[in-house]
Amino acid sequence: MHVLKHHIYEYKKGLRRLILFTCNSKKVDDAIDILKKLNISFVLLPIRGKNVNIFFGDSICLDVIKVINKKALNEYTAEEDFILGVMLGYDRKQQCQRYLDLKSECRLAV
Repeated sequence: MHVLKHHIYEYKKGLRRLILFTCNSKKVDDAIDILKKLNISFVLLPIRGKNVNIFFGDSICLDVIKVINKKALNEYTAEEDFILGVMLGYDRKQQCQRYLDLKSECRLAV
């Protein structure tokens, strides 16, 4: 829960507008309680196994996650993956390289 609290701190300070927090399913209720208590919007996406991805932050950012509407991150297209990475605040140059690598893999698979 220390990582969650740090993410919340970053969100509250405006450092990031969207956060992805992966949590063990045994702790997900605790995480939800904290987010609800702080009136922070969130979206839950269960992962195979015992974990849950919790996206939280600005409602407009969560709306993008809902529109993409994929259950698992590995189902994202290269374009969706790029958008998500930029929204999460990942390094733009690295995201550009990741996008090009993913597109290159797609071309090689055809």
